[in-house]
Amino acid sequence: MLERLNQSLEYIERRLDQRIDMAELARTAATSEYHLRRMFSALAGMPLSEYIRRRRLTVAGAEVLAGHASLLDIAVRYGYGSGEAFARAFRVMHGIGPGEARRTGAALVSQPRLAFRLTVEGSSSMRYRIADRPDFTVVGLKTRVPLVHAGPNQAIIDFVRGIGPETVERLEKLSDQEPRGTVAVCDDLDPSRAEGTELDYYHGVITSAAAPEGMTVLAVPAGTWAVFTTSGPAPQAIQKLWYDVFTQWFPSNPYRSRPGPEILRTRLSPDGTAADAELWLPVEREQG
Repeated sequence: MLERLNQSLEYIERRLDQRIDMAELARTAATSEYHLRRMFSALAGMPLSEYIRRRRLTVAGAEVLAGHASLLDIAVRYGYGSGEAFARAFRVMHGIGPGEARRTGAALVSQPRLAFRLTVEGSSSMRYRIADRPDFTVVGLKTRVPLVHAGPNQAIIDFVRGIGPETVERLEKLSDQEPRGTVAVCDDLDPSRAEGTELDYYHGVITSAAAPEGMTVLAVPAGTWAVFTTSGPAPQAIQKLWYDVFTQWFPSNPYRSRPGPEILRTRLSPDGTAADAELWLPVEREQG
């Protein structure tokens, strides 16, 4: 998998001054566009689109300083419809406009080329199972929150704290399918998974029962799920599990992520500092 990802990086380098076909890029990586974006974001720590933008502006910056082509020609070559749009993007990355950079020979920011390598640690094994599930329903309360990669998500904390104990009790009585009990469900995530992008967050249960008045229903179609378990400090162990799944498990197993909700069942210790967690991710077998 990592070898094919590196081939996709070479594809990007050859086409920095051309339109990059995302479907063709995914074929180069031998996976789906959805999974490619997810894998790249986890491995690189930035969205794929952001990496391409920064590489283009790095190469364009070198041409600006070289002084051989007009600024408009450089802007058009790297996909900007106008000199103004290029200047704005240039300033965001480099902290200076292209005209001023050319006049003063200013030092610019560089986005290095990436290459992915697998580091084998072997210190612990990842506990997982594969489950084929018929369609099911999530019933609960829903809000829209920003994505937070590390540390507590205050928007989720505030939302859950605002749910009354009577409502929580009503929900828990509806739970009749795995994963049992109250679950956190994330859906409609931005494909980039960039920090601060928004997602739908459900605090609910998996149930075959009808939804009580005032609650939201999320219908989930049949499919295959990878189920991971972990224990450790909260929320760090859970966030690390998410990272490990995409940086270690997917590159080593014949599965890729597919669109669908991500489900987390968490059981906190009495003092709230540790957690046992079960993470359900929608997957499909890689083709070929």
